[in-house]
Amino acid sequence: MTSKERMHIAMHLKTADRVPVMCQLAVGHYFLHSGIKPLEIWYTSEGFANALMRLREKYSFDGILINLPGRDPNFEKHIDRIERGDGENILRWKNGNYTVFPDDDNPHYYQADGSRFFPTFAQIKPEELFYVEPWDLTDITYPFTWGFDLEPRSFNDFFPPYHLDAIKIVKAKVGNTVSVHSEIFSPWSQFLELLNYESALMAILDDPGKSKACLERFTLGAIALGKQQAKAGVDAILISSAFAGAGLISRPQYEEFVLPYERMIVKEIQKEFSVPVYTHTCGSIGDRLDLMINTGTNGVDTLDPPPLGTVELDEAKKILNGKTFIKGNIDPVNTLLYGNESAVKEDVKRRIEIGKTGGGYILSSACSVSPHTPPENIEMLALLAEELGRY
Repeated sequence: MTSKERMHIAMHLKTADRVPVMCQLAVGHYFLHSGIKPLEIWYTSEGFANALMRLREKYSFDGILINLPGRDPNFEKHIDRIERGDGENILRWKNGNYTVFPDDDNPHYYQADGSRFFPTFAQIKPEELFYVEPWDLTDITYPFTWGFDLEPRSFNDFFPPYHLDAIKIVKAKVGNTVSVHSEIFSPWSQFLELLNYESALMAILDDPGKSKACLERFTLGAIALGKQQAKAGVDAILISSAFAGAGLISRPQYEEFVLPYERMIVKEIQKEFSVPVYTHTCGSIGDRLDLMINTGTNGVDTLDPPPLGTVELDEAKKILNGKTFIKGNIDPVNTLLYGNESAVKEDVKRRIEIGKTGGGYILSSACSVSPHTPPENIEMLALLAEELGRY
């Protein structure tokens, strides 16, 4: 059975030969452990695609998550110079702005004066919104422009021609052997990234009507991108909805500002494509698993256990079993980052025993595997799935 077949069966709530394994890795983990230069990984579609495939092979994962957009192949023309600092590079751009690029973490783009740009809520006109990509090459702009472009693109042709390049490269190289997943940002995540978190949370209190108008526009963009990714042949689409847990918003706020928009995304993509669409939400989500099901999602990703979150896997199985697939629940900090061989084995064994019953479980870290997680701890996951995850 191929990895792609194994993942397909699990995502359709059935039992394969064994429990599949697939973790989301922090970008800094690729920087440190793929053997590819960090600047190449972040700034080129080919570099990122190669890093994804190298670590998938190293860790024997059954799937790959492509969670950065394709990159402008002409980005280098905008560089003025690169300076080396303590554990980081600083890219000076010809427009006067700069990017701080750590050796082991995501880079951050700054204005020339060291500030970051966020429009005020009062400045925003909902009709000018479509999609916000937090991991574009520069900071978020308003109206949104890609990279160093000076003018926004038409909504009918919003995503630049290189946007799907990483997906195309990976698909061409792995063929039908590995499950390839893409990522879109939920309307709620886009809203928070555009305004910055505090301002966005205040906005839903001060003017819920305008906030919803913004979310409606972001929903259209997410649907358009998801359909493009599905057309490119991805095997599943992840809705990144990281900020929808109880640490940020209440259950009623989730019902009002998250649920209807994510439900529309799932519905509209699956009108045209049979691809599974699933949801990544971090932290304390134990009180809203039932609401997440109501979005129509095909799967729930992370399921952070205490103390990182509030999800016990056996309780989650009672709520989600037969309704969505489950991916995650291994503590990425206390088990994978800081745990020894014995701790990893004990934790993983428990997750497999609970999760594999009845199928529909993918063994994974809860949230992303951190940059400095020992590779040997991650390598154990597939070995333990082979040993303990057989059906």
